[in-house]
Amino acid sequence: MSSSRVLVLNSGSSSVKYQLLDMRDSSRLAVGLVERIGEETSRLKHTPLHTGGESREWTGAIADHDAALKAVSAELAKDGLGLDSPELAAIGHRVVHGGKHFTEPTVIDDTVLAEIERLIPVAPLHNPANLTGIRTAMALRPDLPQVAVFDTAFHTTMPESAARYAIDVKTADEHRIRRYGFHGTSHAYVSRATAKLLGKAPEEVNVIVLHLGNGASASAVRGGRCVDTSMGLTPLEGLVMGTRSGDLDPAVIFHLMRVGGMSTDEIDTLLNKKSGLIGLCGDNDMREIRRRVDEGDEQARLAFDIYIHRLKKYIGAYYAVLGTVDAVAFTAGVGENAAPVREAAVAGLEELGLAVDGELNAVRSSEPRLISPQGARVAVAVVPTDEELEIATQTYALVNG
Repeated sequence: MSSSRVLVLNSGSSSVKYQLLDMRDSSRLAVGLVERIGEETSRLKHTPLHTGGESREWTGAIADHDAALKAVSAELAKDGLGLDSPELAAIGHRVVHGGKHFTEPTVIDDTVLAEIERLIPVAPLHNPANLTGIRTAMALRPDLPQVAVFDTAFHTTMPESAARYAIDVKTADEHRIRRYGFHGTSHAYVSRATAKLLGKAPEEVNVIVLHLGNGASASAVRGGRCVDTSMGLTPLEGLVMGTRSGDLDPAVIFHLMRVGGMSTDEIDTLLNKKSGLIGLCGDNDMREIRRRVDEGDEQARLAFDIYIHRLKKYIGAYYAVLGTVDAVAFTAGVGENAAPVREAAVAGLEELGLAVDGELNAVRSSEPRLISPQGARVAVAVVPTDEELEIATQTYALVNG
């Protein structure tokens, strides 16, 4: 196939992020974002990278995802990169929830669309928006392969002992209640990139991946396959996040209903949008929290300590799950940029072979790098994630057979 370009679309409820990549050398030709779709103040920012051109911004009303993608197509066309280009091999779509059914990237047809729709109850915030983006792109280029790459797919290798909750089996199966995990494209990319950093094949290493952004998740990866991850049926379980609580005694929910008189929707909002760091100290930006800690703010210090305590528990738990660990890899916004988080997360774990070198940890770089001392038993790495490249790579590999 002479066509070598892949357009990656990540459709949110009111936004579309996009990147156009040339898979001959994995270079980015253009990147952009449409946000506040459905509002009068919609904004489109487009950056043509292949020419080194200036970013272009447009504000105005963009009524829906159909209008958004048409606006994206128009911007790409200005740079000679339009959706009608014969160079375009496929469009790759990020889809958050693929359930048990989708274990790998999948060419989208009516059956696939129906299954993604059937999964809406377990991903009500994400799958509807993903579907809208897919349908719009299919209408614009019905002749082009459209590929779904699922956030959950990488975690489908978890054994049943890790994936099942200890509840009545019949009830769980009837309502598809199990641990699915998320951020899978990031965990897949980072675990492979960590192996490469160590000069080994993915099959040869055990890695604990810590994807720490506003949403955060950990995974235990044995020989390139996920065997456990911190997020569950939804992205609420696990680590302390920007606005999500992470792990919680389920009886807290019953208590809030019975004693607090709160409705299901109110509790949902509390746990997903008003908890985590923002619930603990009023900030969900780690930079701001660290600034407040440095100024002696006790509330910010407690929030930071709770965040680290949970993170350290998962590192220890996944060390136990894997038995032997070759590397711990930090990634995503906080993981890549917050040196104090990385330092605190492994402090006191020297008996497990974990430590960071202060000088290496303080270095800021967009390159994968080791921050553990020379000769450390377990490598500690910072590996910038690249979910768009992962989606493009999987999409291109699939359409090229």
